[in-house]
Parts: sequence; structure tokens; C-alpha cells
Amino acid sequence: MDRKLGIARPSLPGWPLNSAVDALLKKEFDLLRKKGEAHELMKKYKVDAIPYEHPDMDIWRDNFKGKEYLHEGTNLIITGAIDDIWVNPKKELLIVDYKSTSTEAEISLEDKWKQGYKRQMEIYQWIYRKSGFKVNDTGYFVFANAQKGRDKFDGKLEFELSILAHRGDDSWVEPTIFEIKKVLDSDNIPYSSATCEFCAYRRSSKSI
Repeated sequence: MDRKLGIARPSLPGWPLNSAVDALLKKEFDLLRKKGEAHELMKKYKVDAIPYEHPDMDIWRDNFKGKEYLHEGTNLIITGAIDDIWVNPKKELLIVDYKSTSTEAEISLEDKWKQGYKRQMEIYQWIYRKSGFKVNDTGYFVFANAQKGRDKFDGKLEFELSILAHRGDDSWVEPTIFEIKKVLDSDNIPYSSATCEFCAYRRSSKSI
């Protein structure tokens, strides 16, 4: 509907607190990027890498620009805006994504909602590989978990930072791009998913 008919799905409110955490993490890692030094969090989790220095880093991290790759088989431009990139001693890029949350549960990548996080990272890995970069299969999620155990607010949040590794597999990306192209070229609107909340809303609104 969005690409074929120009009808976007209903918009959602922004995520200003999450955006603030992202911005501050980027500033923190940028200080070490200029020095070529590892973050203490990377040392804690034994990630043998430093923040990657590249003149296009700010463009790659811009949500309205990002890193683009023209897929020749479909003529589709595939775009992704990363949060960060680290580089290991083998000069392999490590894709990094920042995530903000507030939970007392153990942080993991195994629940249903985190599968989208993994696919997002694998698309980023695919884009950079196709763009000529040497990319390690392992990427990292930096989680900032806001703590709720303090006695009072005092106008500040305290976060516990952790790193979770994900070994990506981008073999699904290119076949999916070809499937997307087929849908875009078709005059038939595809069937909606049973798990799509927007589709369920549209179906229900017709019966009112």
C-alpha cells in the first residue's frame, strides 16, 4: 500500500527517550572512536574491537539517509541506518545496534519480538557486505536497561548496560528482495498476515 499506492500505514508517536539514549551512546562511543580505544563495556564482555572510524559514519547513522545499496537484480535501493560499527583486529566490521528498555527480566534475544531485531541486523550486514566491506557474521546489541529500583526519581534515570552477541545469517535477504519486487510489480494486493495488527484494524473497521 505504501510503495504501490502511496498510502502509508497510520503513524505512531515518536520514541524521544529511546532517541536520547541512542544519541548519548553515540557521543560516548565517538569520544573513543577518535582515540582508537575500546569502551570499558567492550572490555567487560571481552569484545576484541574498537569503534570504527569512517568519514561517512554520520551519514550511515542518519535515519533519513543511512547506507544505501542498489540491488541490480531488481533495481531496488536497500537502505539501513546503523547505530554503530566496531572493527576487530582482522579489520572485519561488527554491526552494532543500540536498544533501550526497562525490565526486571533477564535481557535476551530469544523472545518473539526480538526476532525482528535479528533480521534488522542481518539486513545491515548484507548491505555492508554488498558494498564491499568485510563484515563479521557476529554483530552486537548494546542494551540500556532503565532501573526502577531507586527510592525516588530525582529527575534522572539510571541504566544498566549490557552487550548481547548475535551470529547473523543474511542468506534470506536477497531472495526476499526478489519476492518484494514481485509483489511491487503485481496489480494484486497480497493477502494480509494473521498477525498484522494494522490489517486486523482495517478488517474490523469495515464491519462497523
